[in-house]
Amino acid sequence: MQDINVLFFIVIIIFTFIALSVFFTFVPVMLWISALAAGVRVGIFTLIGMRLRRVIPARVVNPLVKARKAGLQISINQLESHYLAGGNVDRVVNALIAAHRANIDLTFERAAAIDLAGRDVLEAVQMSVNPKVIETPSIAGVAMDGIEVKAKARITVRANIDRLVGGAGEETIIARVGEGIVSTIGSANLHKQVLENPDMISTTVLNKGLDAGTAFEILSIDIADVDIGKNIGAELQTDQAEADKKIAQAKAEERRAMAVATEQEMKARVEEMRAKVTEAEAEVPLAMAEALRSGKLGVMDYMNLQNIMADTDMRTSIGKVTDQDDHHNNNPKK
Repeated sequence: MQDINVLFFIVIIIFTFIALSVFFTFVPVMLWISALAAGVRVGIFTLIGMRLRRVIPARVVNPLVKARKAGLQISINQLESHYLAGGNVDRVVNALIAAHRANIDLTFERAAAIDLAGRDVLEAVQMSVNPKVIETPSIAGVAMDGIEVKAKARITVRANIDRLVGGAGEETIIARVGEGIVSTIGSANLHKQVLENPDMISTTVLNKGLDAGTAFEILSIDIADVDIGKNIGAELQTDQAEADKKIAQAKAEERRAMAVATEQEMKARVEEMRAKVTEAEAEVPLAMAEALRSGKLGVMDYMNLQNIMADTDMRTSIGKVTDQDDHHNNNPKK
């Protein structure tokens, strides 16, 4: 009987230990005590309700204690609702404290909206107090005289909290400033004007109101570096001259091909005429034979014609020999 009582007592102790472990795990008593010690009244049933709503109590109570100590009037329901919406409660509270210390008018609703929009609200508050410098890459523009000018700018911006939700980011600022630099360089008559007065770029760009619709306010635009690039005008003229040269060469080649074709056509026509002459000469013996048969040409007439032709051939041969002798006499060395 005594062994049964001991065993029953041990079982009761084990169940009590398990029950207390589950209770202290489910009910954050230590967190509740810490909040009371800090002067923040949070009901124990409120903490239990957070557990039931799958809210980590420490993620809400600790920022609430921090806010109350900083003098901010924020309810636990506001923090819990922001946590359930997927926001970063601790970062929002830190941003509100920083804005309160810097005398910046920032409500919890505005800070929560900025945080839920995906922006770092604490960084935005810090940028409102301490402006940020954005450096653009090397931006190239071409002056009217054809010389390329490269410029780098440093943009000093301050976060505009009222436009953080829905406002454009740094990429838009850099793109707009780059566009202003290109247009300013392009409107200069000479590249020397840009080198002598680089502040004309910053003055022109700053007057265009490039921060409209962005989450920033541009305080200043400073030209950090100005360099000379290529002579774009000369390169364009060179390329144009090379293109004109190729066009002229193509046209000349076309004319040469046409001339060669015409020459070949003329040679073909000459051969055609020679063929006709040969054909006509071939018909002469036939005509003479026909004349002999018909009696229109006598035998003596035919013999006289042969003698004349032989005499003509002889005279031609003598003339060629005489021309060769005269040529040798005129050129004895050869």
